[in-house]
Amino acid sequence: MQENTTRSADQLLKDIKSNIEKVIVGKGEVIDLVLTALLCSGHVLIEDVPGLGKTTLVSALAKSLGCSFKRVQFTPDVLPSDVTGYTMFDMKTGEKQVQFGAVMSQMVLADEINRTSPKTQSSLLEVMQEGTVTIDSVSYEVPKPFMVLATQNPVDLTGTYPLPEAQLDRFLMRIKMGYPEKGDEIAILKKNKGSVPVKELNKVASAQDILDLQEKCKAVTCSDSVMDYIVSIADATRKNEYVQLGVSPRGSLALMNASMALAMLRGRDYVIPDDVQFLAQSVLAHRLVMNTQATFKGQTAYTVIRNIIMNLRVPGTK
Repeated sequence: MQENTTRSADQLLKDIKSNIEKVIVGKGEVIDLVLTALLCSGHVLIEDVPGLGKTTLVSALAKSLGCSFKRVQFTPDVLPSDVTGYTMFDMKTGEKQVQFGAVMSQMVLADEINRTSPKTQSSLLEVMQEGTVTIDSVSYEVPKPFMVLATQNPVDLTGTYPLPEAQLDRFLMRIKMGYPEKGDEIAILKKNKGSVPVKELNKVASAQDILDLQEKCKAVTCSDSVMDYIVSIADATRKNEYVQLGVSPRGSLALMNASMALAMLRGRDYVIPDDVQFLAQSVLAHRLVMNTQATFKGQTAYTVIRNIIMNLRVPGTK
């Protein structure tokens, strides 16, 4: 692998994306969203029906970065201790030993997170927010970089438990894979004929590369006018007739951080309104609680955000 000292941040990001695209076909925007979350140390919830490549995308990202990776297949019988860890008594030494759970990895795939109980879902709250895990009153830091990528099936499928608002708010983004175009699906069939492409991926970056990129991301400029635009979007959700609970300041901060990361991914050291508009639905929609009127009128969180973007004045325009 070519060392990071000879690659710019822009080239490094291109290499990571190209490597993932060897496995994930026709989903460039989805990959951009995941990399954006990675750059600003965010977590991602990928929601869609089974079989669209959610798990494959996460596996391809982990292999591309060469980071430690654990997968938790959530089912109704998974316990919080399976996720966070537990202490056990060693009969030989007479001492307690800590057995860490899946969260003690750099990349954690919480597969089908809404098929487990709310109690187990909530075991991820602390580690996603604080970067630490508490086992029997003792806190341990998780390795860095740290990222939770959760997948879930649509909530109307049998055997699912909707994620509570507090859990949803810990995710920087909620994104959808969507069905592939016909040509892309043919390409998928050809790539997977007689092989599993994700197993053949080599790493093109290191954990330290990602930590360096995350530090550089913090230096991206977000002007006062763009900040005002972000806050105006959040404020509009709080006043919308179809919204019971609008975007909190945490949501505004998430949109700013994500916009800074996207600007870097696009080769700029400053944020423009286009970055905010591209990310608004993915970053904000899952933070809205809709009212009953929205159901009757056929309004969703995504349509509310889209309409707000369409009607707000963009900075730099008349």
